[in-house]
Amino acid sequence: MEEEDEVPGPGVTLLTRAECHLCEDARLVVERVTTDLGLGWREVSVAEAPELGRRFAEELPVLFIDGVQRDFWSIDEARLRRLLSPG
Repeated sequence: MEEEDEVPGPGVTLLTRAECHLCEDARLVVERVTTDLGLGWREVSVAEAPELGRRFAEELPVLFIDGVQRDFWSIDEARLRRLLSPG
């Protein structure tokens, strides 16, 4: 794992917290899209990265693609597909 205060690096990363219904919904969307596109992704809990939890506390879940925050609260499936599709 990166330093606690660093934004996640390359790839698709979903920042979540326990017992969060929005996080559960986001996880399903990210899993569906990345599976359809043959891509991997990872989930990072704010319990594992407390500094990120403090930085993004009001926005969870947060979706990062290659270290850039791309979405939060509710992950838009069509937008995620566009962002991850080549070309």
